[in-house]
Amino acid sequence: MLFFLAPLGLLLVYSFGSVNLLTFQVQFGWTLSNYSGIFQKLYLDPIVRSFALSAASTLACLLIGFPVALTIARAKGRRQALLLLGVMIPFWTSFVVRTYGIYDVISDNGPLYHLLHALGLVGGYIHVLFTPIGIGIGITYTYLPLMVLPLFVALERIDPSLGEAAGDLGATPFRTLRRVTLPMAIPGIIAGCILVAIPATGEYVIPQILGGGTTLMFGNVVSDQFLNLGDYPFGAAMAIALTVVLLAVLMFLRSRSYKAEAAVS
Repeated sequence: MLFFLAPLGLLLVYSFGSVNLLTFQVQFGWTLSNYSGIFQKLYLDPIVRSFALSAASTLACLLIGFPVALTIARAKGRRQALLLLGVMIPFWTSFVVRTYGIYDVISDNGPLYHLLHALGLVGGYIHVLFTPIGIGIGITYTYLPLMVLPLFVALERIDPSLGEAAGDLGATPFRTLRRVTLPMAIPGIIAGCILVAIPATGEYVIPQILGGGTTLMFGNVVSDQFLNLGDYPFGAAMAIALTVVLLAVLMFLRSRSYKAEAAVS
């Protein structure tokens, strides 16, 4: 109540205020101009970019994380523990350190550049750092454990005999995956998407480092309003608007998760 609702309420009060252009003091009131200003093209571009990168990174985490989680769920004993440890160890490292690690990997003459050339996938110069693609790679790498863990929990609960029964009835491995495993893993998929998409949309550190201050996301624009421009009311309005949108998405995904869990049970 104290550390969540009170700051959120303070932001809400600020979002209806204005800034005196002569004294740069915040004047509290009930104007909606801050909210209408969000729809200017200058601010819409970072907003659209944030949602696009968040959606793409979440999808990438799902495509990478599902086979990883399935492999861990089907492992037994010490092997399973070691695989889980392999997923968790990078997550225990400092968030900023991991981001700078990716910075070196995707730099213009870094390991990614040499790997793609060695595999013959690219023939010339590639530039990934300080681009939306570089930010997407950073988000995917950083948030991947948050996708793997709920997927692992959901997949481990599936009775192996269900897959065996599907095979006895003539289902191919792919059909078993599509008709048995995936439907029963939906609660884990939704939970993983929530854990990745919600924080990724408001991400600040990764675009600040991997974007070089040129490829901005929503979090960077909000930060600029507070720290550089001193426009607290407009920054507060942007933060409140993002919170409302993410809460709506969260409620929708949770409702789908409840229905999926009910269908599985």
